[in-house]
Amino acid sequence: MADNWSRKKRSEVMGKVRSTGNKSTELKLIKILRQSNIKGWRRNQALPGRPDFIFRSRRVVIFVDGCFWHGCPLCYRRPKSNQAFWDEKVRKNKKRDETVNRELREKGWNVVRIWEHELKDPDSVAQRVFDALR
Repeated sequence: MADNWSRKKRSEVMGKVRSTGNKSTELKLIKILRQSNIKGWRRNQALPGRPDFIFRSRRVVIFVDGCFWHGCPLCYRRPKSNQAFWDEKVRKNKKRDETVNRELREKGWNVVRIWEHELKDPDSVAQRVFDALR
């Protein structure tokens, strides 16, 4: 199936996708952290991979991965158009995630990755964060 938008329109739409402050991921986790009274996290810290949340004193980093962009095994649906591009894009994202995880762990950080769809169960997410902070 061909793209319904022109290249210019598609570029405009994709250009509005932000890597930080995403309402479907990061902002939902902020809400979960606050409701669960989990404190001590920081954002926008200079670490490999730019983790979404950092608990520096506990050496814990949290990434909230969008199911589409990071190729969630449960939710990812391969686009019907431009499949070669998307296959390569998601493959590179997964490879980068693995490299960042390894680099952070080698530096003594505990890495937690939360899928976008997991945010639908706030209690489970909060428990994962509590467990990582112990």
